[in-house]
Amino acid sequence: MKYFVTLGERTLEVVVEGDEVAVDGVPLDVRIERSPGSPEVRAIIEGMATTIGIESAQGTTWRLVDRGTVRDVVVEDERARHIRLLSGAGRAVDGHAVLKAPMPGLVLRLLVAVGDQVAAGMPLLALEAMKMENELKAAGPGVVAAVLVTAGQAVEKGQPLLEIGPASPA
Repeated sequence: MKYFVTLGERTLEVVVEGDEVAVDGVPLDVRIERSPGSPEVRAIIEGMATTIGIESAQGTTWRLVDRGTVRDVVVEDERARHIRLLSGAGRAVDGHAVLKAPMPGLVLRLLVAVGDQVAAGMPLLALEAMKMENELKAAGPGVVAAVLVTAGQAVEKGQPLLEIGPASPA
């Protein structure tokens, strides 16, 4: 399975096939050991070991703790990334983004309302297309500025669904 892992401005392509792992096309010897009942995992990469704490995982965003440093990492599988890019969720202009339908479908559920604060990877709405349920997620932080559809509404490819404004200052 192919994953896209984003840390800061850098995105890595990670392919996992059984016990084989490749990062950006480079095969690596990787072993993951889980600690039952603990949020920590031990990763051994090319013989070098490190312990990483998983502080939280919300949607596609994981908060990891590595030797006291907290890092937010976005992990998307190939399908979720494709849908996000098709929907236009990754394109923000002046802190404003419009989530568009990546394909024709039926809005099953709205998971946010006007005024809600959203974080990267947070589910925004569920869309049924080709008899599959697709959860459309926020590409980045912001505030829901407008909800342009209702549950049960049929939508066309490219139709605006939600508007996300800039995140409120903390």
